[in-house]
Amino acid sequence: MKDTQLRFEGFLKTPTLWESTPVYELSQFKIEQKSIGIDTEIDTKQRLGKYVERFVSHQLVNTEGISLIAENIQISKDRITLGELDCLLYKNGNPIHLEVIYKFYLYDPTKQGLDCWIGPNKKDSLVEKLDKLRQKQLPLLYAKECEKYLKSISLHSSDFSQQVYFKAQLFLPLGNSKSVDLNINTDCIIGFYCTPLELTKFKNAKFFIPSKKDWLIIPHTNVDWIGYKKYLEENKKYLERQFSPLCWMKTTTGELKKFFLIWWGT
Repeated sequence: MKDTQLRFEGFLKTPTLWESTPVYELSQFKIEQKSIGIDTEIDTKQRLGKYVERFVSHQLVNTEGISLIAENIQISKDRITLGELDCLLYKNGNPIHLEVIYKFYLYDPTKQGLDCWIGPNKKDSLVEKLDKLRQKQLPLLYAKECEKYLKSISLHSSDFSQQVYFKAQLFLPLGNSKSVDLNINTDCIIGFYCTPLELTKFKNAKFFIPSKKDWLIIPHTNVDWIGYKKYLEENKKYLERQFSPLCWMKTTTGELKKFFLIWWGT
């Protein structure tokens, strides 16, 4: 339960990727980020996105003025799933269709604007996700097949406003302090990324490789730190299968850092 609570606290302290001004015409959901105890275990076999959705559900049911209508609603046509609505809720009596996103993005200085934010393994990007939200996930509410479901709970798509709850951890290239897109909440920048070669300057530091669910956690000292050589050995298995691990570092001065070790850099 301790790990679950630490992950939840890390989730709560992760800022939303933008604030008041919509991005891609997507409005950010506003909710108080208050600490709440978790007394039930969450299935760790779920992928990280689904795991975070359970945190959001816990946060919603413990927030005054919010009541859940339904979660994870599968919309199908001829037994083929068209998609899923993450959450339908009332906030102060107003119906909202909410899509939940939690991402890790790295800043690519060779690109411009929002295109500069890419996934740690270069397999996805912020713009791809925003396009998917605007063109596929949010429009699902207005599909004929969804209208049948809404009618069954005495609601209509026109009753709802649509918002996203989009949190992210952002990482800059090691030593790069370039300013980033003003639409992005720079409070989300919490670390750096580097290649194994660039990491040699930290060979006297200590390291820790958290499990993927623990990527949510804010680094702390109560872990089994390892030395530089052992750390590189343990990372070989990740880099060889083209996976960039998120890692923690404790510098010689005791400073704690969070970073990605990338496989694709030069």
